[in-house]
Amino acid sequence: MSTAYRKIGITREGKQPADRRVPLTPAQCKEVMQRHPEVDLVVQRSPVRAYTDAEYEAFEVPLVDDLNDRELILGVKEVPLEMLLPGKAYLFFSHTIKEQAHNRKLLRAILDKRIRLIDHELLTNPHGERVLAFGYWAGVVGAYNGMRAWQLMHGGPLLKPAHQCHDLEELEKHLHAYPLPTDLRIVLTGGGRVGKGAMGVLERAGVKRISPKEFLTANNTAPVYTVLGSADLYQREDGGPFDKQAFHEDPRGHRARFLPFARVAHLYMACHFWDPRGPKILSAADLRDPGLSLEVIADISCDIGGPIDSTLRATTIAEPFFGYDPKSGAEKPAATPGTLTVMAVDNLPCELPRDASEAFGRDLIERVLPSLVVTDGEGMIARATIAQYGALTDTYQYLTNFVNG
Repeated sequence: MSTAYRKIGITREGKQPADRRVPLTPAQCKEVMQRHPEVDLVVQRSPVRAYTDAEYEAFEVPLVDDLNDRELILGVKEVPLEMLLPGKAYLFFSHTIKEQAHNRKLLRAILDKRIRLIDHELLTNPHGERVLAFGYWAGVVGAYNGMRAWQLMHGGPLLKPAHQCHDLEELEKHLHAYPLPTDLRIVLTGGGRVGKGAMGVLERAGVKRISPKEFLTANNTAPVYTVLGSADLYQREDGGPFDKQAFHEDPRGHRARFLPFARVAHLYMACHFWDPRGPKILSAADLRDPGLSLEVIADISCDIGGPIDSTLRATTIAEPFFGYDPKSGAEKPAATPGTLTVMAVDNLPCELPRDASEAFGRDLIERVLPSLVVTDGEGMIARATIAQYGALTDTYQYLTNFVNG
């Protein structure tokens, strides 16, 4: 499967609700054109991007209405079926490898139209580590939304929604102006990209990090948070010593020990990766515990039907919160007395599209583009190719039954 694409186009995002992110900002498009003069790069006009057509024009990036003459088309989210051009190569997040039923028709159309599908999610280095992701920005916005949920329950100055902020700088100005209570205690699970984004917001807001042990025992006189890794969060059911590597290979035979933290914390920010074979972190029974002190759960990972039973559904940017009634397990309006406030927006990076696009595009230029426009020497693009020439590639043959419905 050769690469060395020369005619590349950036598609307008067609999925609804509209996604305002871009794979390359105007300045980054100009950089690509300068660093790779052999590449003919154009951008399809769009009325919804966080970066306007005028901004692309200011950087002398050609704007077009039609991408029919392109070899490779770059996007962010799934491309609507009616926008797919036969015989082209596409690079976007397809959300098909986990057999997501809502995208079965998309994969079927890609095969029927003999499209080469390369998935952002599958781009990895030789060590198997992903090289492109928006996770950090999910953590940033998710942590901020967690604070907004706290404000909703307790009052105080109104925190402007993230999607109404121009960028991260404006968001942080609003957060810094919000008076955090001195006894606020926040627990966070997950230390990867998502967790680091959330931690950055908390640190810049003046929330002090303490150890899990201190969190359970100390009386804080200022806002504090702690981060639980897998060794803090899980234990073996047979009482044996916890083995992190073995747990990540197969989490069965373990149980969570999160409840002691839920009896101390006021706000829980869930930033972890969850394996469906793994145990619950907060079950419905846990959420009925009379000693529970949690008031807000910001499920940034947003695993519906996953490890946190209060995540009944995904929420939206426009309406990010709902109330969870522990007694009945039912949803109620946010901030209803006796409920936990849940935030479970599943497209958080869309709320800061300029910052998220800037970081994503930088990684795309440095870590992926050479394999697309020069040579795929390490096989990165080949590994990330789900379909080509009307057939699934060898690695993704397991999707055959799924795609056939």
